[in-house]
Amino acid sequence: MKNFEYFDVTADIGFKAYGENLNEAFENAGLAIFNIISDTSDIEAKNEISFEITSEDNVSLLYDYLEELLFYHEVEFMLFSEFYVEISKNFHLKATIKGETIDWDRHERKTEIKAITFHKMDVRETHDVELQAIVDL
Repeated sequence: MKNFEYFDVTADIGFKAYGENLNEAFENAGLAIFNIISDTSDIEAKNEISFEITSEDNVSLLYDYLEELLFYHEVEFMLFSEFYVEISKNFHLKATIKGETIDWDRHERKTEIKAITFHKMDVRETHDVELQAIVDL
């Protein structure tokens, strides 16, 4: 199973992230957005940040999680390449993300993400999980 894939949206980019369970799909969603920003294979997992969020449903939880990732990227001036997520049944997420301070002399600069959108955001759980989101570039 692939981790994620992209689809074209006018002036934006969409992605689908996959996983055997909700945790893995959310982890792959983190990987998908940071591969838009830079090449995650060049990002060392030197520093770690942990956070928790609670939302009212899985779609809102996905939105809040992706927003939190962008927040730490912008405020801490970091790129992330490893994502560990644990989601409980009451839409509570615990995450640990690992990465390093941005060094544009060493890290590939791809595309800046301005915002996460709710447009066409979806969480589908069958025997596997598929997430879909669109980011504003």
